[in-house]
Amino acid sequence: MSQESPRELLDQILQQPDNDERPSKSQLKREMQALQTLGEQIIAMTPGERARFPLSDDMLAAVEETSRIRSHEGRRRHMQYIGKLMRREDLAAIRAVHDEIEQETLRRDHAFHRLEKWRDRLVDEGDAAVEAFVADYPHADRQALRQLIRNAQRERAQDKPPASSRKLFKLIRDTAGL
Repeated sequence: MSQESPRELLDQILQQPDNDERPSKSQLKREMQALQTLGEQIIAMTPGERARFPLSDDMLAAVEETSRIRSHEGRRRHMQYIGKLMRREDLAAIRAVHDEIEQETLRRDHAFHRLEKWRDRLVDEGDAAVEAFVADYPHADRQALRQLIRNAQRERAQDKPPASSRKLFKLIRDTAGL
């Protein structure tokens, strides 16, 4: 039996024809599990991200209440309740906002990976990489960059914790405007 992702199940829910044929009990359970999973993902988001969703007052209250539940069984039942509330929500709008937040997260992660590669390249190559970095980011503080690179190379050679590498990453991040 193949496992479908919650996103695929939500697509099926949204694209179901309105005919008289009842879905199977197993299909209903899969759909409810997909809604519950989407609810769990919404709960796991930051309050700022959560505020972007078009949620009803009941759903918002249930999401807020989740943080106060400590019992494992109580939390499981509450997640089922959230899945039930999700049935009454505008799933297409919620999914659109969810996809938008996921895309923003992916873009931010790619940007951070790009900056990490710059940091590694700067520490490995030294002055040659500094010139390339300054060509891409002309407003970079060249002196601070070189000093942090030297300190990071020294820390790496002495097997010390990478404090200067972290500082170098912060400088690169601030220079790139992220």
